[in-house]
Amino acid sequence: MIARTVIRRGLRLLALALVVVLALVGLLAAALRIQFTGAPAAWAKSTGNDALWLGHAWVDGRRTERDVEQLAVRLRATGVKDVYVHSGPFELDGRLDPAKYPNAGNFVQWMRKHLPNLRISAWLGQAVKGELDLDDPKSRENVLAGVAAIMKQGYDGIHYNFEPIGDGDAEFLDLLDRTRQYTTLLSTSTPQIEPYTGMRLIARAALGHDKYWSEGYFSQVVSRVDQVAIMTYDSGTPLQSLYGGHVARQAGLALDLVPDAKALYIGAPAYHDHGLPWLDAAESVAMAADGARLALSAHGRRERFGLALYVDFAATEEDWREYMTRWR
Repeated sequence: MIARTVIRRGLRLLALALVVVLALVGLLAAALRIQFTGAPAAWAKSTGNDALWLGHAWVDGRRTERDVEQLAVRLRATGVKDVYVHSGPFELDGRLDPAKYPNAGNFVQWMRKHLPNLRISAWLGQAVKGELDLDDPKSRENVLAGVAAIMKQGYDGIHYNFEPIGDGDAEFLDLLDRTRQYTTLLSTSTPQIEPYTGMRLIARAALGHDKYWSEGYFSQVVSRVDQVAIMTYDSGTPLQSLYGGHVARQAGLALDLVPDAKALYIGAPAYHDHGLPWLDAAESVAMAADGARLALSAHGRRERFGLALYVDFAATEEDWREYMTRWR
């Protein structure tokens, strides 16, 4: 009798917990859908301050000057002003092997010749959960030595992409501060900003690491860089309208947190292997552009605001068409 009572009580608690979870999910979906309502202003579009992540083939010898010429033909018609070319990754002790970027010098020279107005940053990073330990002072010293060496190839700047960096990570802030001695142009990819209060802790409990940064920590990172690119993809949203609302929410928060003097890029998913079957249909360059336009319309005109397309080797002609028609 007692056992049956305990079981019934447990089932009732489980049912109640399920109802609460479903209610919270419903509220979140409604909030994101509301974000994706209305019509963007006609002026809310590219100001010629967009970015593009480029794959490793550009610096390891697989790409030639002819490839750069073809890239230039495409990019001249766009608003892309910054390119982040993958030039790492760092080793697990923070070292950067020069053998990973043997063609970097040539690539930079070809880009200067064919696209002289673009800024070129070395995209460097590594997984930091159980792999590269940025808490280790020696590892950070190795990272900085690698940055100093690769800047001699002629890059304009450094673009960091360490994942996942936890909210409040002081060692990452230290690395940003110390990188300044090697470059005058510093940028970083960032996780998404906590969309609504409490979501960071819930996501951390579910994933074992921070999916979101608090507004406070995001602002600390922004204060140390010239450009920030928010990785607004891999959102988990199952519908296009919800993804568009997610981007609008992220862009709206960031527009209030990033000073006008700094560049703010909204990551747009020009790739098609998200890992979850519904994400390929829900997330697109078009929805990212629409969400960014809605946020910009609500915020007001801003020059240093754009999309950052991820990534050149996975982008399809449809991705480029969506960029040119929905954002450009």
